[in-house]
Amino acid sequence: MDVSNWRIIILGKTGVGKSSLANTIFEEKLFKTNNTANSETSKCQAETKLVNGRSITLIDTPGFFDTKTSEEELKPEIIRCITECAPGPHAFLIVLEVAKFTKHEQAVITKISQYFSEEIFKYATVLFTHGYQLGEGQTVEEYFDQNQHTSDLLKKCGSRCHVIDNRYWKNNQQEEYRSNQFQVKELLKTIDEMVKANKESCYTNEMLQRVEEEIQQEEELIRQSSGKHVKGRSQRAS
Repeated sequence: MDVSNWRIIILGKTGVGKSSLANTIFEEKLFKTNNTANSETSKCQAETKLVNGRSITLIDTPGFFDTKTSEEELKPEIIRCITECAPGPHAFLIVLEVAKFTKHEQAVITKISQYFSEEIFKYATVLFTHGYQLGEGQTVEEYFDQNQHTSDLLKKCGSRCHVIDNRYWKNNQQEEYRSNQFQVKELLKTIDEMVKANKESCYTNEMLQRVEEEIQQEEELIRQSSGKHVKGRSQRAS
């Protein structure tokens, strides 16, 4: 049975263009955007629209490493988006910027893995913004191959990646590859194939709970280990 509605969560660093990406996919400005280093999105926002005959719900999330939001505030809000789109998302879009894969981008991938476990990559597609920064005639796959970290991420995501440009690729008269309309169509094909490969399953709240339980167990082991270490030092001192 074909999934009647796709639920897609958008993840990425503040300022990378997540909200603009959502507007580009919907071809309508439903998500607030700005051009500063601070995120316009402080709470999860979900919108649903028909795209190429498919009902799609996009869930925009607050950006990682936002200067206005602490880790204690950010994590619960991003985690909440899973329960907000029950029974769970069919796909995640991990948004990165072309020509920028620094330690901060690597830290974003690490955070995503910590929040959702490695299981998330089974449901993830990498989406690059600022496509104009690709070299002339260069594809995003070729760009990936030039960087070890991005190449590793691509392998985790089953080689699923696409590129758009929220500012410069709106004119579809140019080269087909450098057209948002073309890239969105290809992205939806990729998600369709991924959903079918996953037997139309989604990332569930139960998966998230397992991650939380594992984190709590690790923290307990660290506390116990630290306690033994402190106790041993006290005994030696006496």
